[in-house]
Amino acid sequence: MTRLVFAVAAAAVALLPPVSSVRAQAIPSPAQAQALLQSRPDVAAQLRQRIATSGLSADQVRARLRGAGFSEGLLNSYLPGGSPTSEPPSNDVFEAIRRLGIAGSDDVESLRTMLRDTLSTTPARDRQELTRPLENSADVIFGLDLFRAATAEFLPTLDGPVDANYRLGPGDQLVLILTGDVELAYTLDVTREGFVVIPQVGQIGVANLTMSQLESLLYSRLSRSYSGVRRGADAPTKFSVSVSKLRSVQVYLTGDVVRPSSYRISSAATAMTALYAGGGPSETGSLRAVSVRRGGQVVATLDVYDYLLRGDNSRDIRLENGDVVFVPTHGPRVRIEGAVVREGTYELAAGETLRDAIRHAGGFGAEAITRRVQVDRIVPPAERTLGGSDRSVIDVTAANDSPMGLPAIPMVAGDRLHVYRVADRIRNSIAVNGHVWSSGRQAFTPGMTLSQALRAAGGLKPDAYLGQVLVARLRPDSTRIQMRAAIADTTGAMVNDMPLADDDDIRVFSLTNFRPSRFVAIGGSVRNGGQFPWHEGITLRDLVLLSGGLREGAYLREAEVARLPQERERGTTAITIRVPLDSSYLGDFVVGTPYRGAPGQPASPAGTAPEVTLQPYDNVLILQQPDWQLQRTVILSGEVRFPGRYALKSKSERISDLILRAGGVTSAADAGAAYFSRVRAATAFAAEDSLAERRREAERARDGRDTTERIRVGVALDRALARPQSDENLILLDDDSLHVPFRRTTVEISGAVNAPTAVTVNGRRSITYYVSAGGGASSVGDARNAYVVQPNGKIESSRRFLWIIPRNPRPRAGATVVVPLKAATSATSDRLASISIIVQTIASLATVVAILK
Repeated sequence: MTRLVFAVAAAAVALLPPVSSVRAQAIPSPAQAQALLQSRPDVAAQLRQRIATSGLSADQVRARLRGAGFSEGLLNSYLPGGSPTSEPPSNDVFEAIRRLGIAGSDDVESLRTMLRDTLSTTPARDRQELTRPLENSADVIFGLDLFRAATAEFLPTLDGPVDANYRLGPGDQLVLILTGDVELAYTLDVTREGFVVIPQVGQIGVANLTMSQLESLLYSRLSRSYSGVRRGADAPTKFSVSVSKLRSVQVYLTGDVVRPSSYRISSAATAMTALYAGGGPSETGSLRAVSVRRGGQVVATLDVYDYLLRGDNSRDIRLENGDVVFVPTHGPRVRIEGAVVREGTYELAAGETLRDAIRHAGGFGAEAITRRVQVDRIVPPAERTLGGSDRSVIDVTAANDSPMGLPAIPMVAGDRLHVYRVADRIRNSIAVNGHVWSSGRQAFTPGMTLSQALRAAGGLKPDAYLGQVLVARLRPDSTRIQMRAAIADTTGAMVNDMPLADDDDIRVFSLTNFRPSRFVAIGGSVRNGGQFPWHEGITLRDLVLLSGGLREGAYLREAEVARLPQERERGTTAITIRVPLDSSYLGDFVVGTPYRGAPGQPASPAGTAPEVTLQPYDNVLILQQPDWQLQRTVILSGEVRFPGRYALKSKSERISDLILRAGGVTSAADAGAAYFSRVRAATAFAAEDSLAERRREAERARDGRDTTERIRVGVALDRALARPQSDENLILLDDDSLHVPFRRTTVEISGAVNAPTAVTVNGRRSITYYVSAGGGASSVGDARNAYVVQPNGKIESSRRFLWIIPRNPRPRAGATVVVPLKAATSATSDRLASISIIVQTIASLATVVAILK
C-alpha cells in the first residue's frame, strides 16, 4: 500500500504545472466539469472495481451503508449493474468507501487526488479538446475519439472466466468443483506466497501458471487423493477449475497521454485498458507505437490502428504488476479530405506511403475521381526560397481505379491529401416539370422529341395549359435560350413537335394557376359566416349549408345579395338584390318530407322559394327578424313576497311593474334602501351580441351563480312605488338586479376615523354628528370631504349654499358615512404654502428693520 501511495503521489506531483501556469488556467465551469467526468470516467471506474473486488454483494453493501449512517442508495451508481452517473463522486462516496473497508485511507486519498487532477490540473488544451466544435471533419485526429467516450466497455471483467493463457498470481480466487464419485466444491485463494491449499490434497504452488498448466497439475495432484480422477470422458470423478475473482495490479501510464498516472486495474487488463483509463493519447501522443515496458525491457509495442481498422488485438498484451505503458510523441500526420470514406487526420507509421494513407481513410468514396489525387506539401526548409514558396502541390495520377493503382510515394509530416469528387452536373438527362403526372428528370437519348418526353412523364393532367410549353435549352456558355411549343390536346399530341437536346428543361403549366381564386361570402344570422370557394352552379342553399345553417331568429322571407356590378359607372361598387327564402332553409327536415331536384342534380327539400344560383364574389346577408331576441330576465330578491328571476314582458316594463308582479314588498322591507345594479355597458353589449353568452348566463343563474360584472345604480324604490311616473321608476334592462333589504336602524361610520363603528340612526343629525360619533377624523382623515352612501346607493356630500351657508347631508337608516384620506398632494401643497408665507414674512420684517436703521 505504501508503494501505491508513493506512486500515485509521484504521478500527481508530476502532473502539477508551475505555479504561474496554475494561476493562468481558468477553473472549468460545472458544465465543463461534467463533460470531463463523462469523457474520462477513470475515478468512477476504479470505484466500481474496488467495490466489485471487495467480495461484498450489492445487498451487503447497502446493509453496511445503513449501519454506518449513510443512505443505502449512496453507492448504487458504482454497484454491478447500476446506472452510471455523470456527477462526480461526492465526499460522502469517498468516506463511505473508506468506512466500509472497501479501500484504505491512502487509497481513498489517491482517488481524491485523481479527481482533483481531472477537474483542475488537466491542461487547458485537453479540456478544450472535449468540447470545441470542429469546423471540418478532416481536422479530427483519427482514433482519439475512441478514448473520449463515456463507457465502461474497455474495463476488463472482474469475475471469471478467463482464457487458458491467463497467468495466476497472488490475490486471485479459484473455484474447484469435483463431481461423480465425489461431490465437492472449494473456494481457493491464491496466497501472497503464490499457492493454494486444497483440503485432503495439500498445498499447490500456482503462481505464474496459466490456466491450462494448472489443469494439468491438478490431474496429477488430485489423482493421488481421489482415485477416480483421470483424463478421459469415462473418468468416475471429474473436476473443473475456474477463476471466480481476479486480482488487481498496479501499472503506470506515462508519456503523451491525457492523464499520466499510476492506475490499479484488473489483472486481466491489457494495454488498451490502461490507455482508456488514462483518457487515451493526448493530441500530441502517438497511436501507432505504444510500448509496454516490463523490468526495463520493451515486451510489446501496440499499434492502435490494428485494433481500429482491422480488429486485430493480437499485440494487445495482458499487463502485469509494475508494467509501464508509454505513449511517445506522434509520428508524421497527414490530413485526408474529399471523396474518401472517412475524412480525418491520420498518423503514418515508418515506411507507409500514399496508398496506406488512402487505405487508412477507408478507400475512395463512390463520388471520388480515382485516377487523380493531389498532395499539398510543405516544402522542406533546405528547399525553400524567398517569395512565399513554402508550399507546393503535387498531382498524383493512378494507373487504375483502386488505391493500389496509385504510386507508392512516401508521405511526409504536414501533407494534405485531397481526393476530388466528380462533377455535380448530370449528363444525358432532361427535366420535365409542371403539370404532368410524373415530373422530374429523365434519361436523354439522341433523337428524343418533346412529345416523347411528355409521354414518359405520364402525360398531361386534364387541366394542363395547351397554349404553350416552355423549353429552356443550355448553351455552351452555360446560358439558356427560351424555346416554346404548342399542344394540340391533352393526349400530348403536339402542334409543332421539336427534337430535344441534352439538359433541356421542360415546363408545362396549369390552367388552375391562371384562374383567380373566386369565392362567395355569407354573413348575418348564420352559424359560421365567412368566405367559401365559388363553384359553378353553387346556390344560396348550398352556401347556407356550408356556413353551418341559419341561427335562431333568422328572417325567413328574404335575404340580401350584394353582387359586383357589370358596369362601374359613378363609382358603383356593388348592387343589391333581395332573394326569397322559406322555412326549408332551416334544415329541420322531417322524415318523409318530399324532396325535389332535377335528374342528375342534388335533391333539396320541398319549399316555395326557388333556388338562387350565386355568381362569383356574391356577398349574402341573412337578415334577422325585427325585434327578435330571447327572453330578457331580471333578478328580484330580498323583502318581496315572491323573489326570483323574472322574464320581462316588454321593453317598457319598469321597477314598479316588477314589484307588482312579485306581490309587493313585505312589511319588514326598507324600500328606501333598495339595492339596484346593472350590467356594465360593454358586458351587456357582448351578451346581446352572443347567443352562446346569453345561454351561459342563464345557466349560471339557474345554478345560483352570478359572475356578471355590475355597477350599482342609485334608485329610491319608495319614490318609484309612490310615483310610478317619476325618474326613479327606471325601465328595466336585461339582467338587472334589485334587492329589497329589511328595515335597519343603524348608520355605519368607516374610513379614516379614529373609531369606525355603527350608531343608531338619528334623523335630525347631519354627517358631522356621525363623524364625531366615530371618534372624529384621524390624522390622515379629510373630514371636510366626508360623504354619505345612502342605503339606496346614492352618494351625498356636504356643500354650501351661496358659498356661505353649509348644507350637510343627513344619513338615513342603513347608510354609511365615509371619511376619505387626505390627498398627499394637498398636504404637501399646504406645507409648501405655509413655508412660503413664513419666508415672505421674514423677508418683510428684514426690510422693515433695514428701513428703520
